[in-house]
Amino acid sequence: MHGVDAEVAAQAVAEGAGLAAWKFTELQAEDEESPTVLVNAVDLVGGETAASSAGAMAGAAIARAVNFCRSLQDRPGNVATPTHLADEAERMCAAMGLDVTIFDEARMREEGMHALLSVTRGSEEEARFIIMEHRGGADGEAPLILVGKGLTFDSGGISIKPSQGMEEMKYDMSGGAAVIGAMQAIAELGVNANVVGLVPSSDNMPSGTATKPGDVISSLAGKTIEVINTDAEGRLILADALAWGARMKPAAMVDCATLTGSVIIALGHHAAAVLGNDDKLVAELRDAGDASGERCWQLPLWDEFRKQLDSHAADLQNIGGRPGGSITAAAFLKEFVADVPWAHLDIAGTAWGEGKLPYQRKGGTGFPTRLLVEWVRRRAG
Repeated sequence: MHGVDAEVAAQAVAEGAGLAAWKFTELQAEDEESPTVLVNAVDLVGGETAASSAGAMAGAAIARAVNFCRSLQDRPGNVATPTHLADEAERMCAAMGLDVTIFDEARMREEGMHALLSVTRGSEEEARFIIMEHRGGADGEAPLILVGKGLTFDSGGISIKPSQGMEEMKYDMSGGAAVIGAMQAIAELGVNANVVGLVPSSDNMPSGTATKPGDVISSLAGKTIEVINTDAEGRLILADALAWGARMKPAAMVDCATLTGSVIIALGHHAAAVLGNDDKLVAELRDAGDASGERCWQLPLWDEFRKQLDSHAADLQNIGGRPGGSITAAAFLKEFVADVPWAHLDIAGTAWGEGKLPYQRKGGTGFPTRLLVEWVRRRAG
């Protein structure tokens, strides 16, 4: 096919067909005048070979995973609570043969995950910490770790957001949904690597028990954090998840999160930002993004940005002001990864949208499920 590998071409066709056929209708009554037309099968024309068959099977599995992610994304906050996200992860893991562990708030408190718990204090919904494990590599082989922000609704907390567009904050769990979806595809494809998916999940709501601006909280890593703005909550739940992942001594760790509005100013809705402490890992993610169609672009993470997080009351504060907002958010996360090769994907501009591409719909895009799967498959060889 004009120089395109048969397996790659078949995977692309199967992915595209699967993604384009999907539509979120589970909360709507059937329209009798214009019923939803379901695509049950797609024929690939051009000769059946082992390579094209393998590519088509892979593409179908990846599309199923992305569509699972999109369904989780599009469910409203009163449905897709942290408990719901944990239940869906458990159901998927049982079906795919993955090991799964769910921490409730009592277990998180016992472990010392106080940064995560500080975010959920204002909500009546209990937080969850989801751990999914795919054992496809050799025993004792260092795992690859995927971390996804699972903030199921973000009001901003005491630093409350403007009301316009707040309904879209159900998508603040898109990183967590992408990791759950990616783990499904990794299991279904039988990837020859040990992979761990971590999803810290909570709500961020204002109430009399909510964390306040100026509060100082602790964290799993032992660092204290001055909370300047409660709407910078994603980095707090990620801090404990990254610290937990670092304890597992992984070969590499990648997190994805709808973390900052600043990334939309920098890159629009065309690419995610990628930042990290390992240039080789960042390059791998850029290449995987180009190959999967979920592109990312590197921003710098110089030491000078860390100074914007200096606090007079704690080890660091949770925001560094408006200048370089996406970068200072990543600089905050870097404080919790120890010496692990790590990269961060800021997907706030790409996780949901108006569905402008032919295979998309308005709402969740599933980004970066395909990027994560492509990166893991490449690392597995």
